[in-house]
Amino acid sequence: MILEVADIRIAAGKQAEFDAAIKRGVETVIARAGGFRGYKVNRGVESPERYLLFIYWETLEAHTVDFRQGPLFPEWRAIVGPFFAQPPVVEHFELVSKSA
Repeated sequence: MILEVADIRIAAGKQAEFDAAIKRGVETVIARAGGFRGYKVNRGVESPERYLLFIYWETLEAHTVDFRQGPLFPEWRAIVGPFFAQPPVVEHFELVSKSA
């Protein structure tokens, strides 16, 4: 399992609209991608224009090749992209340990 972490900064004052857009984008577009296993979105408390999007993928390639290079990616960006204040920073992680 691979965890994608996207650090997203949006335009000020657009939180309510972005909250709805990111939920819709993940649940109607990304959820259709092969290898998608779940997600979580967190909004910053001190920086409410900052979001962390966590997406669980079966493999790295499910995200980087199948999703990013496939037809679903433009659909996703059309929904959330207009809110971005700058390009998101995206990294991938492997699980080392976790609590019970």
